[in-house]
Amino acid sequence: MSKILTTQLSGLLQRITQNEEEAIEETARLLAQAGIGAGNIYFACFGEMQAIEVNALHGVERFTKLLPWTKDTILEEADRVCIFTRSAFDEEALALAQKLNDDFIPFAAVASEVSTVENPLADLAYTYISTRIRGGLIPNDLGERIVVPHTIAALFIYEAIKMAFDEMLNLDEEEL
Repeated sequence: MSKILTTQLSGLLQRITQNEEEAIEETARLLAQAGIGAGNIYFACFGEMQAIEVNALHGVERFTKLLPWTKDTILEEADRVCIFTRSAFDEEALALAQKLNDDFIPFAAVASEVSTVENPLADLAYTYISTRIRGGLIPNDLGERIVVPHTIAALFIYEAIKMAFDEMLNLDEEEL
């Protein structure tokens, strides 16, 4: 079973790389606007995606200029936000996206659905990245698909954004 999981996860990460590379670069560029300026960066993470913020704030390689986001956070014009959510139809994520849009604060979003005209989060976001997860990766004995790796895919995307962001800001390990 672990070989099947490895193969399926590898395929998922390759699909993200092939289809979302430009959006990842654009997202890093958007966040770098706050990174080089007077703004702060916030990750608004919903559900299991809170693992992204924990990793970015408390991991070995922390995300530069990232502050914890809460519902009470007061954002400034120079700040940038990246929303991480399992679904582009998550009500809390959409409410935040609408508020950011109304307040003219550019933000990025990461969710499972691909960017289409029917995707409300992608429509509101300045940049949008899809985790490309449509359901479970592996069939079980009952014919159901299991293993839905939203967090793994989002962590992969986070690391790709961070690498591009750090490169844009010319951060090296000595400065971190």
